[in-house]
Amino acid sequence: MRNDYKYENLNLDEANIFELQEAMEQGILTSKDLVFYYLTRIAEYDQDGPHINAIMEINPDAIFLAEALDLERKYASRRGLLHGIPILLKDNIGTRDKMHTSAGALALAQHISPEDASIVSKLREAGVILLGKTNMTEWANGISSSMWAGYSSRGGQVTHPYGEFFVGGSSTGSAAAAAMNFAAAAVGTETSASILSPAVQMSVVGIKPTVGLISRTGIIPYSYSQDTAGPLAKSVSDAAILLGVLAGRDESDPATWRYVWSDGEQDYTRYLNVEGLRGAKIGVYSEIPEHVKCSGEYDEILFNQVISDLTKAGAQVVKPIEIPSFHGPWRFNKINMEFKHGIQNFLHNLPAHMPVNTLSELINWNQDHAEQALRYGQDILEYRESLADLLNDSKYIQESILDLHLARQEGIDYAIERYQLDAIMFPAYIGADLSARAGYPSIAVPAGYMENGRPFGVTFAGKAFSEPALIAIAYSFEQHTKHRKQPVFD
Repeated sequence: MRNDYKYENLNLDEANIFELQEAMEQGILTSKDLVFYYLTRIAEYDQDGPHINAIMEINPDAIFLAEALDLERKYASRRGLLHGIPILLKDNIGTRDKMHTSAGALALAQHISPEDASIVSKLREAGVILLGKTNMTEWANGISSSMWAGYSSRGGQVTHPYGEFFVGGSSTGSAAAAAMNFAAAAVGTETSASILSPAVQMSVVGIKPTVGLISRTGIIPYSYSQDTAGPLAKSVSDAAILLGVLAGRDESDPATWRYVWSDGEQDYTRYLNVEGLRGAKIGVYSEIPEHVKCSGEYDEILFNQVISDLTKAGAQVVKPIEIPSFHGPWRFNKINMEFKHGIQNFLHNLPAHMPVNTLSELINWNQDHAEQALRYGQDILEYRESLADLLNDSKYIQESILDLHLARQEGIDYAIERYQLDAIMFPAYIGADLSARAGYPSIAVPAGYMENGRPFGVTFAGKAFSEPALIAIAYSFEQHTKHRKQPVFD
């Protein structure tokens, strides 16, 4: 059946969005063809074969949307680079259509969002075909301290495309879908490492943007101060195209008000420069925590090869660099309290016919359906439900200020200013929490494979709204090394 989807010299298994658009403009490929191709892959590899289990549900209107966008292309014009391109969304991103939005929770399996999330409206306006929702770690890993990453009571366990390896969290379904080419790209969300970790684990590109670059409206919350959506894709160019559509001001989200956009500034494809590393000054943080060494996520030979590749591509590498606050002291009062406050608000606004409308009702519902809903228990939910005072708690207020000071002035800002850097490079995603607490951007890119076949990656991090520089650096590294290989199955 796969042979039905061959188009001259176009390899749909690895084609990027630029190539897909060119093929559609030339009339050798349609959006409907693309939808059929991706649905075929999902049927063969997600729900059968290796059973990747990355897809929570398919949009039943996807084929109709593709046909409509094909007609628009033929008789009107192309809206942009994402016109007629199928994209997948993480299951905590609200869509007002026939798909559900549940954050992987069985209690919300029948929840239909009353409105599109702000980023979903942007995607629709850009001509994107919302192909479906992806599986995720339930409640973005906010339910149980023992829950395996990539598991949800509604969707089950996401499987790693490259072998029996850790899948990362919590945007695991989106990362696996990108790796498996179940759509042209996918959208995930991150509070701390939820995009970067699965991107590194599954050999794809993940962009965790500056908090406020992308609207949070309509996304099931975790942390007011750290949440952001971001793209996951096979290539830096695809991630950059998707980022440009997702980014922008939202009048209902104050985090997006602190950046003034100029005409054309959201076009991140302008920074796809093969020579983006030439003259760039990159600081390498090489103090590897012991738990990372023991986890199997770090490979010293591959990491040293990355440093060599950066130098060969014209970058000035500064190694090692000091980040005074890297090891904290970090606390979690802020996250715990923001989670409870945000989820309480979300549940309170659900329709009255939903089975849960408070956090305590959610805990009780899970207990009543423990065999299906509580494979890993719910100790995190129970602890957070017990918290009082929340956003007027002195510990919350102090930690909100301390996090920013440590992560910025004593962290990323300190290193970039002291060494006059364009970016900081971390092995794997060990700098993810630092960037998350700072609200600063990072981009993960593939950097090879270990002897056992496990993917290895690195992340480039910078100061607020430094996405253009990070994209230029990551794209240049990707083009000079071309590490990524698609998963292979018997």
